[in-house]
Amino acid sequence: MKNILTIVKKELRRFFSDKRLVITAILPGILIYVVYSVMGGALSDAFGEEEGTVYVVYAENLPDSVEALCSSTDQFEFHEGFDPALVTEQNAHLAIRFSENFDTQIAEGTVPTVEIYYDSTVTESYNAYNLLYTLLSEYESSLSNLFDINPGDTVYDLASEEAMTAEIFAMMLPMLLMMLLFSGCMAVAPESIAGEKERGTIATLLITPIARHELAIGKIVSLSLIALFSGTSSFIGTILSLPKLMGDTAQLDASVYTVTDYAVLLAVILSTVLVMISLIAVLSALAKSVKEAGTIVTPFMVLNMLLGVSAMFGDGAAEGLCWYCIPLYNSVQCMTGVFSFTWSPLQIVLTVAVNLLFAGGMVAVLTRLFSSEKIMFSR
Repeated sequence: MKNILTIVKKELRRFFSDKRLVITAILPGILIYVVYSVMGGALSDAFGEEEGTVYVVYAENLPDSVEALCSSTDQFEFHEGFDPALVTEQNAHLAIRFSENFDTQIAEGTVPTVEIYYDSTVTESYNAYNLLYTLLSEYESSLSNLFDINPGDTVYDLASEEAMTAEIFAMMLPMLLMMLLFSGCMAVAPESIAGEKERGTIATLLITPIARHELAIGKIVSLSLIALFSGTSSFIGTILSLPKLMGDTAQLDASVYTVTDYAVLLAVILSTVLVMISLIAVLSALAKSVKEAGTIVTPFMVLNMLLGVSAMFGDGAAEGLCWYCIPLYNSVQCMTGVFSFTWSPLQIVLTVAVNLLFAGGMVAVLTRLFSSEKIMFSR
C-alpha cells in the first residue's frame, strides 16, 4: 500500500502542478455549462412570447362566442375584414374566415368551419396561430366537435417557397459553415506550425534566407487555401444533402439565390477562413506540440460554435453596423443576411475589411513569434 500511495501522490502532484492539465480537465464542464446556458436563453428569446404581446387579427363573420373566448387572453386585437394578403405583407398576424351564423349553426347541430391563414416564417404569426388553434380546439372539444378548423386540402400557411427556403437555410447553414470552416483550419494549422516545432523542423525554415513576415504570410495563405478547399467541399455536400435531410417537411431549392448572393457568400467565407487560420496559427506557434495546440484552440472552437448557433435564433442579419466590426460574429451575421435576403453591400464590405485587418494583425503577431527564439525553440 505504501508503494501504491507513493505512485498515487506522484501522479496527483504531477497533474495539479501542471496548470494546462488542470484546465484541460475542468474545461469540458465549463464549456458544457456555457453552451447549454447560451442555447437555452437563445431558445427562450427566439420562440418564447414577450409579455404583453398583442396579435393583430382580421376576421370575417367573427362570432361572439369566439370573441369572448379570445378576450380572456388579452392577446388578440380583432379587426373586421378578411384579406390573407395582409398576413403576407406582415400588416396582420392572422386572417380568419368563419362560416356565416357560426353560433347559430352550432346550436342547430350544423358543422361550421374556421379558416385560419398565417405565415410560419414569421414568429409572431406562427405563435398567434398556435395560440388561437389551441383555444379553438379546446372550445370545439367542449362542444363535442361541432365545427372544423382549416378543413380540406387548402394550404393555410401563406409562407412562400422562397421564404421557407430562406428561413431554413439562414437558421442552419451559418452554423454548419462556421463549424466546417473551423474544422478545416484545425485540421491543418496546428500540424503545420506546432507540429514542425515538435519535430524540430521549424529550425530549418528559420535559418533560410527568407524574411519572417514572408514566412508568416506564406504559411497563412497556403493553410487558408487548404482549409478553404476542405470547407468548400463540405459546404457543397451540405447544400446537396440538406433537402434530403429535411425529407418531405419542406421544399428547399437553392436556386432561389442569385449569382450575386453566392459571390457575396464566397467573399465572406474567404475572409472568415483568413481570420480562423491566422488565429489558430498564432495559437499553434505558442504551443510546444500539436496536442497542446489543440488544447489551446479548444475554447475558441467552442466560441466559434456558439457564434454559429446564434444564427438559429434570429430574424435575419443584425441591423447595427457595430456588430459587423467583430471578427467571426460579423461573418455569421453576413451569412445569415445572405441566406435570408436581408444583407446590404455596406455590411459585406465592412465585414470583409474588418476580417482582413484582423488577419493582417495576426500575421504581424505571427511574424514576431517567428522572430523569438525563446518561443520557436521551446521544447
